[in-house]
Amino acid sequence: MQIFNNWNIVAKGWYITCPSRELPPTTAKSLEICGQKIVIFRGVDGQVRALDAYCPHLGTDLGIGHVDGNLIRCAFHHWAFDETGICQNIPCQTEIPAKAKVSAYATSEKYGFIWIYPDAEAPEDVADFDELRGKEIVTQADTPFERSCHHHICMMNGIDAQHLKTIHRLDIKMDLSLHRNQLGTQIDFTMRGNFPQSTWRERLGKRFLGATYEYSMRYAHGCMGLLTMMKKVKIFPPLHMMYAYTPIAPGRTRIQPIYVTAKRQGIGGYIISKFLLFCTRLAYYMLRDEDGKIYDNIQFSPKLLLSIDQPLAKYMEYVNQLEPSQWSNALEDSKLN
Repeated sequence: MQIFNNWNIVAKGWYITCPSRELPPTTAKSLEICGQKIVIFRGVDGQVRALDAYCPHLGTDLGIGHVDGNLIRCAFHHWAFDETGICQNIPCQTEIPAKAKVSAYATSEKYGFIWIYPDAEAPEDVADFDELRGKEIVTQADTPFERSCHHHICMMNGIDAQHLKTIHRLDIKMDLSLHRNQLGTQIDFTMRGNFPQSTWRERLGKRFLGATYEYSMRYAHGCMGLLTMMKKVKIFPPLHMMYAYTPIAPGRTRIQPIYVTAKRQGIGGYIISKFLLFCTRLAYYMLRDEDGKIYDNIQFSPKLLLSIDQPLAKYMEYVNQLEPSQWSNALEDSKLN
């Protein structure tokens, strides 16, 4: 089954919802994700739960109900559901029908956001940056935006070596190395090369950053991209940013950029962390503004790939071996309805 660029398939993975601050304790919120209506709620214990939004009784949106302890109660007849989606209380009777349940989903809170996995249990947590694993981090979320293509297409931008020269005017010959995790859900592309000196931008880069340029893209579940820039350069620590992708309708993708750096101690450390987040944002805007019009005007057809396009071919191969989730076909079904 082809998963790559297929609007009918939603791969298993972590999908971003809303900032954690938008869901204080004992509140609920319903939202649409990958064509699926989901209710998320935070119990008195501070934990976030996620269920299918529509009550199995008469179909009321549980998001307009209320949180009762660690349960969510339907606004209509006050049926109460736990984190597993099983009804625990029906006020009008003691017997609870076996079918009084909804699908439940794993949740995680990371990078300042709530994430949902389209299964009750997730085999792994939201992806990490290797350089930041185990450290306290500081994040800054930028304004989300949309593109008029499948997220698998715009995700490949970071590993398209050709466009460094044609779009960004950086004539760097990049060597590629690949690494996959054991589950096959993550793939790392590391691109490195020597700075040429044919343009002023290249000479400036070599002067301030060093003779070589290296960056990596970690793709997780075909819906997250973790970019690490400025690797092994002279004057900067690595800069990190994340792209979280969500298909919102056939032909439309929402992208949430998040800048990430290590938390540093003291006032000086705070200033350094904020400065690095600013530099990451600046680098991102330089790239986004040059690339954006491409992905809003593309009819992707990989029929003539060159040897320099090997990373793109490897990425498509990686996506096609991911596992479809139970949310597949929901986008198309919502369009038909």
